Amino acid sequence: MDFSIKAFDTKNTIASAKTGCVAVAVFENKKLSQAAKALDQGGEISAALKSGDISGKAGTTLLLRGVSGAGAARVLLVGMGGDEAVSEKSFSSAVGATLKAFASLGCADAIIALPLTDVKERDASWAIRTIVCAAHESVFRTDGQKSKKDPVPAGVKKITLAAAASADTRTALAQAIAIANGMDLTKELGNLSANVCTPSYLASTAKKLAKEFKFEVEVLERKQLEALRMHSFLSVTNGSDEPPKFIVLKHMGGKAKDAPVVLVGKGITFDSGGISIKAGPGMDEMKYDMCGAASVLGTFRAIGEMDLKLNVIGVIATCENMPSGRATKPGDIVTSMNGLTIEVLNTDAEGRLVLCDALTYCERFNPAAVIDIATLTGACIVALGNHNSGLFTRSDEAHEKLAAELLAAGKAASDTAWRLPVEEAYNEQLKSNFADLANIGTPGGASVTAACFLENFTRKYTWAHLDIAGTAWKSGGAKGATGRPVPLLSTFLINRV
Repeated sequence: MDFSIKAFDTKNTIASAKTGCVAVAVFENKKLSQAAKALDQGGEISAALKSGDISGKAGTTLLLRGVSGAGAARVLLVGMGGDEAVSEKSFSSAVGATLKAFASLGCADAIIALPLTDVKERDASWAIRTIVCAAHESVFRTDGQKSKKDPVPAGVKKITLAAAASADTRTALAQAIAIANGMDLTKELGNLSANVCTPSYLASTAKKLAKEFKFEVEVLERKQLEALRMHSFLSVTNGSDEPPKFIVLKHMGGKAKDAPVVLVGKGITFDSGGISIKAGPGMDEMKYDMCGAASVLGTFRAIGEMDLKLNVIGVIATCENMPSGRATKPGDIVTSMNGLTIEVLNTDAEGRLVLCDALTYCERFNPAAVIDIATLTGACIVALGNHNSGLFTRSDEAHEKLAAELLAAGKAASDTAWRLPVEEAYNEQLKSNFADLANIGTPGGASVTAACFLENFTRKYTWAHLDIAGTAWKSGGAKGATGRPVPLLSTFLINRV
């Protein structure tokens, strides 16, 4: 899908635009948007609205041909709800309906002339990003591993957005396209089967990104991880024949002396649960347990395309969690990179065993902030469902500021998070008679105790944890990776610049 921005004025009017289709807004109170009025010289649009052929309800559409006031071959009327400031939901519904209609048209190009600046508490940049990301989602394909591909619909391939062609809107469009491309990569990686998307595959993907966008890249192998004493991470991979990989990507777009932001991704390419094996139904979805890693790679693709003027480092610890005669057993005690010993009470709580060593490794970067992203706990889905990612930080001044930045970025990107506590009291649940920590807590607050476990390895820098177990993928008929939280992370990094 190709996108561009064009400003229409008294000289170059929307009515004179030659295109396959132009989409304009109508409202439930029979009013027309400015663009619709400009095309209604013969009264066809007003007549359609008054006759009830379209109600104006958000998400309704009506396709007209041969409109006398339009240079376009087709005019798509799109309902936007009431004529007051449009809600985010109404705008998103209108955009979705527009793109659905475009997919069935026999033309290759179209103009979207919806009111981009009339959404409550939102600006044109948000509207542009909403359109671009929705357009990418509408054509995203999941048939990459099918022997027979699904038919590719004809439909619109080139979209022009009717908006002021300012530096701000051009920047917004470029950022939107980069974020959408990053989400596409994250979804592609998440949807691949685990026999293809192995730790080695993720390492190869990182190297390809590094080559394309001039990142620095390093992939540490088992012997190097052993030398670093990452025995907690390595305990997870003991039962698998797939070699673990520890990936470090560097986008040094800022000043040389600026402290970097570090993104840490959990990359369990398949999680059987290990010896604490999961139930069979739904286990196929454990290929998505690397979506934290995928979101780091997707975010790097986005910031690389933007050439973001910020120092960002990506750290991905990736392996499989499998049962075998070599696998870590419940009750085993392992020593983490920072020297803390961990009693592994449940081998299915492996994400924190991988992340704790990765978080210790981050100390060497003297980071401005570290954010880990992980499909960490089913308890987070119980707490927040599929709408919000779980955000966890400490409560001192620096962490309050980081939490506020992340929450604001999520809201701006419509990729929201909700903050949950990290408090010393929860560490009581992680006590072990035989080691410094247990890898699971006593019952209650499981997503919180998981975050508190990680917090023990982050005392030397400002840190936040995003639990994306409920937002990284969908189950059921719509099964697939969502690309979240690439919009949140990308917006956070853009705002940091």
